[in-house]
Amino acid sequence: MGTPSLDAVVVGAGPNGLSAAVALAAAGLSVQVYEAADVVGGGARTGELTLPGFHHDLCSAVHPFGAGSPVFAGLALAEHGLTWLEPELPLAHPLDDGSAAVLARSVSETATRLGRGGRGYRALVGPFVGRWPALAADVMRPIASGLPRHPVLLARFGARALLPAAATNRALGSVSARALLSGMAGHTGSPLNAPVTAGPALMLAVAGHDVGWPIPAGGAQAIADALASLLGAHGGEITTGHPVTSLDDLPVARAYLLDTSPEALLTLAGRRLPDRYARRLARYRRGPGVFKLDYALREPVLWRADECRRAGTLHLGGTADDVAVALRDVNRGHVADRPLVVCAQPSVVDPTRAPAGRHTFWAYAHVPNGWTGDRTDAIERQIERFAPGFRDVVLARAATGPAALERRNANLVGGDIAGGAVYGRQALFRPVVARLPYATPHPSVFLCSSSTPPGPGVHGVCGYEAAQVVLRRVFGHRAARSAPGSREDAPDG
Repeated sequence: MGTPSLDAVVVGAGPNGLSAAVALAAAGLSVQVYEAADVVGGGARTGELTLPGFHHDLCSAVHPFGAGSPVFAGLALAEHGLTWLEPELPLAHPLDDGSAAVLARSVSETATRLGRGGRGYRALVGPFVGRWPALAADVMRPIASGLPRHPVLLARFGARALLPAAATNRALGSVSARALLSGMAGHTGSPLNAPVTAGPALMLAVAGHDVGWPIPAGGAQAIADALASLLGAHGGEITTGHPVTSLDDLPVARAYLLDTSPEALLTLAGRRLPDRYARRLARYRRGPGVFKLDYALREPVLWRADECRRAGTLHLGGTADDVAVALRDVNRGHVADRPLVVCAQPSVVDPTRAPAGRHTFWAYAHVPNGWTGDRTDAIERQIERFAPGFRDVVLARAATGPAALERRNANLVGGDIAGGAVYGRQALFRPVVARLPYATPHPSVFLCSSSTPPGPGVHGVCGYEAAQVVLRRVFGHRAARSAPGSREDAPDG
């Protein structure tokens, strides 16, 4: 291939690719990033999808794992334009009787509102609230990469996280508490009776109490733009509008880091990867797709439950049983009659997202991977279930199905926004079972997307951890043991 002209090339300028590039450039390496789209961001982009002046997030919108990222905590992203805005309530989950379960910043307030389920909720989250930096440092890393820094805390978390969300629900004593947990578990689209589905719900709950569920001022694009600005400050370069079809098309480098799907890894690397590894990757399971709607509204949504008007995120799914049925149907290849609809209303805290007096609204429901139908009516029926008259305030809508999502971002294969199924063994080991899953059999090719640990979310940890492997294996650096800003003063005993 010739003499390397660069230390590292990164393919894909999503939050993980950019975080990897920042870590490498900060170590003094020459880094070039190539991005197929005309702007950086991947799943963290913002644009005018409906009407002029209405700024919608193209994929991710609310970022508890971004605000709580052990990687972002160690970067001066505020100096590069990133500002977090926090709604009065992180999350509301309305019910048919006009009430709503809420995830408040205070555990006490949350538990009190859950009635008889409050005691079980306190017992579930209590050991971890106030310990987010320690918890994130050990949970948001490859499970087999080394000894945890806080083994007692991690063991207590693991005993809960490895359970199916349905089993955890049985310890909660009220309809509202079970609904709240089920909605959070449903973010991944996984069936609630599958192992390890309690883990994402518990992490989202603890993040809500310790760091909130904020949005970036101006939209998700602000996260990517801040990372790109920081990369430039370290001397790294980005080329946008440059699709890559093979590593042979790129400058010769000592290391290639791919913020791509496992499928794209095989295509780009070609014969560099042995057949045996290719067969292992081919067994990687895709998760459900999503059907997404973005709205321009003439006024705020008039929710029946007042708590919903003050929340940044809403889960519209009814009871825990309703949510379980919806997710079961999707994972069996069917669309649910009453889907779990995840919503965000960013303009309740960010007036720059819409013209004066107007609002933006974002919603999606899971569908079978690659599904080609239209879920607009089903999603809007769910919204109207808890906000009668919703359609009357809609000025414009933009519908995006799985195929369109994949065209927008090639990593969203079949509309899968989680980078692969997130339950069972694949929730812990992805894309293959390996101590360092970012590495491939080729010594210069690495994967750094959400198809590696810790999985989905805008947090940059996949990219950062992949970069640490590259620094050690390719460049002989003594890589950091964990992400910057993630350590506490002393480990557990």
